[in-house]
Amino acid sequence: MRRFLLPALLVVAASVAGACADRETVVAPDGGDFVLGPASSSQALTSAETTGNHLVVFSELAIPAGFSATVEGFGGRVVSEHAVVGAALVTGLADGALAALGLDPAVRFVEPEPLIQLPRSQAEPELATLDPVVEEEPTPGKSRGNVKKNTTEEPTTVVFPESPNNPAGAYFFGRQWHLRAIGADVAWAAGYTGSEDITVAILDTGIDYRNPDLAGHVDLARSISLRPEDDALVAAYFPDRHPITDLHYHGTHVAATVVSNGWIGAGVTSRTTLMGVKVCSVYGGCTRIFQGIEHAVENGADIINMSLGGAFNKSDYPGYVSVINRYINYTHERGVLLVVSAGNSGFDLDHDGDGYKTYCSAPHAVCVSATGPTNYTTVGPWANIDAPAGYTNYGRSAITVAAPGGYGSYVYAACSQTSLAIPICRTGNYILGLTGTSMAAPHVAGLAAMIMAEAGTGDPGATVNALTGSSDDLGEPGTDPYYGKGRINAARAMGLM
Repeated sequence: MRRFLLPALLVVAASVAGACADRETVVAPDGGDFVLGPASSSQALTSAETTGNHLVVFSELAIPAGFSATVEGFGGRVVSEHAVVGAALVTGLADGALAALGLDPAVRFVEPEPLIQLPRSQAEPELATLDPVVEEEPTPGKSRGNVKKNTTEEPTTVVFPESPNNPAGAYFFGRQWHLRAIGADVAWAAGYTGSEDITVAILDTGIDYRNPDLAGHVDLARSISLRPEDDALVAAYFPDRHPITDLHYHGTHVAATVVSNGWIGAGVTSRTTLMGVKVCSVYGGCTRIFQGIEHAVENGADIINMSLGGAFNKSDYPGYVSVINRYINYTHERGVLLVVSAGNSGFDLDHDGDGYKTYCSAPHAVCVSATGPTNYTTVGPWANIDAPAGYTNYGRSAITVAAPGGYGSYVYAACSQTSLAIPICRTGNYILGLTGTSMAAPHVAGLAAMIMAEAGTGDPGATVNALTGSSDDLGEPGTDPYYGKGRINAARAMGLM
């Protein structure tokens, strides 16, 4: 048997440049144009950036009897009811009907539902692929697919490394400075790779559940898409796929950071179970987030990762703020840990006045800021690896812990093979480099899953204490505005340091 390495690394930056433009045009699977955008690069919301639905918040944590009939009598309909927090989404109501609803003594707020935008990567995304090691005679038990070489020969079997027990064996692990920065490789070497008994719900753009790095980790029976416009696109372009499949790329990147089979790139764990909850569309707008949180909790999530958010004035959306607080209290009471990204706007969350950062400003949320090297390199050495990212939001009152989000250099994870935003990802096994607090949060969710695999579930406070107590105290001693209680450390969390 003879092995050989085909031409090594192909870096594709120009192919993804459109992914950061104000308006993106990409090629759909049928060859036609598919237009994404426009999407604002700002996370600040204005009164115009709403979903068209209205949020009705009741004084009690219940929905009054006959509410749906009342809404229908006004000519509208109820989009969703959220009895656990005493709220509902309605649509199709004229201003007069909305005002009449607001006069009901059981109603506390009636206001437009804000559209939460998916934060953009803070640098032009980068793609890379590797022509894999091939064998003339495949080794039994190691075949994972076929590729054609640039000849007229029959396809040759691709050999992927068997690395769920050794994530450091992933092809692109050498690029993943971010996993070594948190000591994940030290934890793996000691046998800490997570457990399939722990479920992390990814509230995002979906998950490419057939990606080699994610295959077998996504529980489709508990996964759900809450974006009917995406469902129609999936049915048209990928009719053999579950609606949860990721037409963007953000959700897959986040998911593969939490857990990966470690064939193309490693994740923080390699055994965690994922639940996909699609609340963000291929266009980057996120709605039905409350419904997504409730679905995750009611279907057995132990951890929820939300790498999404926005910022707005509390006085403009008091009902929305009230429901956020109610929902995050609900997740905490149900024993579910909520991990959220701090945001990429460089806001001082200690001095934002009337501002409200979704979802860091809510009680019990683990708010994650971003760190990263100050130089760009794919192979190292990386300089100032724990520097606060220049874009990250910060504040002692808000940041719980810090984690790698990339700054000069990228965070790498799998790219969705059903992406309409980056068409080349549909053609092979690509790893995608992104930066942002969106990338930092799943490092924390993955470590939380690793901790729960050893310490048990149902006590989010204990998991937070384990995260913060094992973090590296960087910056100012104690609670730092950029690092919170410190940059997470998987090796120390597992008692290895």
